[in-house]
Amino acid sequence: MKLQSLRLLLGSSHPCGYLPARSARSAFVDPAFRMDSAFYGALLDQGFRRSGNYAYRPMCQLCQACRSVRIVAASFTPSRSQRRCLRDNADVRLLVRHDPGADHFALYRRYLEARHPGGGMDPEDSEAFHEFLGCNWGRTEFWEFRAGDRLLAVSVVDRVPRGFSAVYSFFAPDEPARGLGTFAILQQVQRARQMGLPYVYLGYWVAESAKMNYKRNFRPMEVLTPGGWAPLERFADGGGFADNAASVTTAGHAP
Repeated sequence: MKLQSLRLLLGSSHPCGYLPARSARSAFVDPAFRMDSAFYGALLDQGFRRSGNYAYRPMCQLCQACRSVRIVAASFTPSRSQRRCLRDNADVRLLVRHDPGADHFALYRRYLEARHPGGGMDPEDSEAFHEFLGCNWGRTEFWEFRAGDRLLAVSVVDRVPRGFSAVYSFFAPDEPARGLGTFAILQQVQRARQMGLPYVYLGYWVAESAKMNYKRNFRPMEVLTPGGWAPLERFADGGGFADNAASVTTAGHAP
């Protein structure tokens, strides 16, 4: 494949969703670029994520706290608490759909109202729900977790050549003992192993953000550094990594 430079557009500054005292800024792939799941997989390996049809990555001038992380599926071993989570959800079955349903949106509304009230996401906005989670150029799947006929959780997962990318998960707020968020990630790792896919991409991890701590529980995990992907332990042990460059060169299709 031909190497090419990718044009990025710098967004405006806004309050950081992970560290409230800071501001944040993102760089977006030019929407005119012809994206597909294979090219997006290459971008994931360079620290990008997507929101709807837009691929982006942090580009904050004075902060490098956001680090892309991924689980090494073949080497993953569930912890004691994760094995308990699997037992607690032994009655749950997984169904994969390619489009969101009305029951997905109903669960999403309940989840936001219970877990993120006033968080800037309107649980009544069906259009925003589809724009946020859907994607017209990727291989997006909606993983349903059901106990009997009851929908307990939905994970939005992107299929890329080297694994799964966890886009977003939402679950029944009245079932906290099940640990459905953890269970959803464990299922992604298990299916990646079954399919011979090396990674599950979990997006960004911020060491100073308490709500990101759960990602550290999935080991072995790798963190993206300017020199490539490295074990998370290297970062946790005090290894300092400089920020990524402002431009991207990658292999892919011509725009």
